[in-house]
Amino acid sequence: MSRGRKIAPLELEGAAQQAALQALERFLEDRFELELGSFEVQEVLDLIAREIAPHYYNKAIADAQALLADRFASLESDLWALEKA
Repeated sequence: MSRGRKIAPLELEGAAQQAALQALERFLEDRFELELGSFEVQEVLDLIAREIAPHYYNKAIADAQALLADRFASLESDLWALEKA
């Protein structure tokens, strides 16, 4: 897999999409007294998915890589301990 590959925009489906839209709409109303229609809220969510979510995604991937590297190092150490002289 190429490191330079462009990541497709992150998308939610079904109930997760609706929950995100409702949460975002509620937040904008409660915090900023901003009442947006469903199209506008969808546009804000699309912006977040396109511009912000990839940073969180990449951080999660880096965290998973670090965790797996630690686990494999531990596994390698355990295997060395089992080796017979």
